[in-house]
Amino acid sequence: MLIWLTEYLTQFESGFAVFKYLTLRTILSVLTSLFISFILGPYLINHLTNKKIAQSIRDDGPEAHLTKIGTPTMGGSLILLSIIFSTLCWGDISNRYILVVLTVTFLFGIIGLIDDYRKVIHNNPKGLSASHKYIAQSIVALGAAIYLYQSATLPVETQLLVPFFKDYVFDMNWLYVVLAYFVIVGSSNAVNLTDGLDGLAILPTVMVAGGLAVFAYLSGHISFSGYLGIPYIPGVGEVAVFCGAMVGSGLGFLWFNTYPAQVFMGDIGALSLGAALGIVAVVTRQELVLFIMGGVFVIETLSVILQVSSYKLTGKRIFKMAPLHHHYELKGWPEPRVIVRFWIITVILILVGLASLKIR
Repeated sequence: MLIWLTEYLTQFESGFAVFKYLTLRTILSVLTSLFISFILGPYLINHLTNKKIAQSIRDDGPEAHLTKIGTPTMGGSLILLSIIFSTLCWGDISNRYILVVLTVTFLFGIIGLIDDYRKVIHNNPKGLSASHKYIAQSIVALGAAIYLYQSATLPVETQLLVPFFKDYVFDMNWLYVVLAYFVIVGSSNAVNLTDGLDGLAILPTVMVAGGLAVFAYLSGHISFSGYLGIPYIPGVGEVAVFCGAMVGSGLGFLWFNTYPAQVFMGDIGALSLGAALGIVAVVTRQELVLFIMGGVFVIETLSVILQVSSYKLTGKRIFKMAPLHHHYELKGWPEPRVIVRFWIITVILILVGLASLKIR
């Protein structure tokens, strides 16, 4: 909204025209969300502690996690607030891409809020039933996918782009809706599964959001997209402001969530952040790049699928426990070691994903 104010002020002082630049607004979005997190974080933690809105620990998890009982949860509400506020401040809310990413993120946050409410108020570690959660996620994801499909004006908006191969572009037609649906729902649940250790999910989310911000900016810039040989998508560059808000809010939350965590994000944070990554990948047409850069989330999800499938088919478990980070905990790795090594893997995968911009 501030972009409209600065446009108005430009007629009186030309210096305000600098706020038209997407790069500046993205930086300001990062700083704004970071500032909000730093300022409101301590107050939120104190409030959650006083209200005894604390984390419930599943009794089938690692015994070391029992020490986390009583740690405040639902800190993801701070992430959601700072993302939305910062994007509304510095983004162009008349841009349809901004509107759809904000809507999906907010609605998945509401689903996570209901899930957390059941865990905290009803003292049920499992929260919202899997079927109800999946139905709610499906409704939001399908709604967003159908909207984007029907509002598309260029062929590239519904095409599948293959990283590293500029000549491999596939027209999806109505299958675009199916792809977008699975990317949004899958990404949301993948981040949620990864959010099991202090800071494990939030920093990879920050790094992936930063990587997607680069893709959004370049895809929305006619000169850069032409130079790099990537499809030009008018208006999608504005999503970089949203990604910047994710980066700032995530770093601000990590300040309080780093080991040993003062607060957990809860499903309100994990589900909304995962959905945000998914919808951003969809609008920037980088679903496969998200698969690469978010490799830690993918591996964590696959470990659960493999574990459940193996146990049902053979009665044997592949891992000591799933998701994968619990397997390494039970092997004797200290929690900080698991976290940092997963972060390092994410850095490598981000670089691989960004390399696809030039290696084509």
